[in-house]
Amino acid sequence: MSKLKKVAVIGTGVIGAGWIIRCLAHNKIVYAFDKDIKLKKNLVIEIKRTWPQVRKLFKKKKLNLKNFKFFTNIEECLEGADLIQECATENYSLKTKLFKTIGKYAKPTAIISSSSSGLLPTRIFSKCKNPNRAIIGHPFNPVYMLPAVEIVPGKKTTKKCLDQAKNFYKSISMNPIMVKKELPGYLSDRLQEALWREGLHIINEGYATTEELDRAIEDGPGLRWSLMGTFLTFHLAGGKQGMKHMLKQFGPALKLPWTKLKAPNLSNKLINRLVEGTRKQSKRKSVAQISNIRDQYLLDLLLMRKKYEKKLR
Repeated sequence: MSKLKKVAVIGTGVIGAGWIIRCLAHNKIVYAFDKDIKLKKNLVIEIKRTWPQVRKLFKKKKLNLKNFKFFTNIEECLEGADLIQECATENYSLKTKLFKTIGKYAKPTAIISSSSSGLLPTRIFSKCKNPNRAIIGHPFNPVYMLPAVEIVPGKKTTKKCLDQAKNFYKSISMNPIMVKKELPGYLSDRLQEALWREGLHIINEGYATTEELDRAIEDGPGLRWSLMGTFLTFHLAGGKQGMKHMLKQFGPALKLPWTKLKAPNLSNKLINRLVEGTRKQSKRKSVAQISNIRDQYLLDLLLMRKKYEKKLR
């Protein structure tokens, strides 16, 4: 069990709020920082909106908001924090400057983690004091429900730091993915971006709408992916011989000119197709309404999946 009890979350947008909710659900003391005190009200609303699902998922009886404090002064927020989870905008210049400040005020033993979804840790921590205790802790939205977190080391990150981070994320019911060394985009986002690029080409060339492409995933591979990933799924496609036969049978297809490695230009025409397509899919429901539907689905799915995970893992 992790000894890291006090968490400072820097930035209270969608990802920051998700970290705050998840940590509160696991009895962590959470300090949150943002420049505008007005954001505290929005944050409390989001905590209360998500709590019914979070409570059921983690089997909690009540929400203890006494463990939560909001600061507009970053130095006060960082005081005494065991782990710092940064959630600022994806920008090298911004994050490098921010981590210089965080490194200055964080206690020497604090783990410093960035929620970056693709930036290189060595670069964003280049001006941070003691970069040996700094990592990427990349979550997935909604953070308060999805268990994956990619832990990416910088060139100076120590094994002790990685072990502490791994234990901390496990203590808030997450399943850490230990990336062996830094690379742009990490693991999951590189896979997601490949699918996204292909989708943009298909829509740009008029083969399908956004809804039709989403259905192609929702009713097909997406159902399988919620239990097992690409490689184990393809292993099953090979029959009794598994992956060996699958590669022999379908390997030659890799040379066919199906895919487009580069993304298409985001022309006004393509942008309009994407915006109009997703507007129709939403059927006049607000983002909050759709988020509630998604959260309830994920809750039911995660609770059901636990029964089958034990048989596979």
